Amino acid sequence: MLLPLVLLSLALGGCSLTPLYAGGTHGAVAHGLADVKIAPIEGRAGWLVHNALAQRLDALNGGTSQRYRLIVTLDDDITGYGVRRDNAVTRERRTLRARYQLTDSTNGEVVLDATASSDAGIDVVSSEYATIAAEDSALERLAEMIADQIVARLAIYARNMDAAAKTP
Repeated sequence: MLLPLVLLSLALGGCSLTPLYAGGTHGAVAHGLADVKIAPIEGRAGWLVHNALAQRLDALNGGTSQRYRLIVTLDDDITGYGVRRDNAVTRERRTLRARYQLTDSTNGEVVLDATASSDAGIDVVSSEYATIAAEDSALERLAEMIADQIVARLAIYARNMDAAAKTP
């Protein structure tokens, strides 16, 4: 029973898969992410996404070149559904979409143009305060998820650029 697992682990060891963050803070991905400067993002959602991105990127920010600039545009939407007979909304969906572009500061070229999105369901209750608090809480969670998606995509880009630089 143990032998097949050992053989499988040996086979996986030779499949050339490497961790995305191989090398830790000294790896290629960390250096690529450390060179990203985040442009200001409009609105409250923008402030939350900017801070979430800064937390993730500042952990690696040993880079001084700031070779790349990250420009993020957000679309924050709340849609009501689940309508009762008296036309009162009982459920809402908050959707946060981000279009982001990574530009090379040396020549202004857009090297990455992508989107990220996430949504959350919100119960609409009789207390307006509770509903607003739920909407705000959902926005905070969505900002974190958007930041995670953006940083993951930037990390993949950094890894691919490092691999391309090493290929003759």
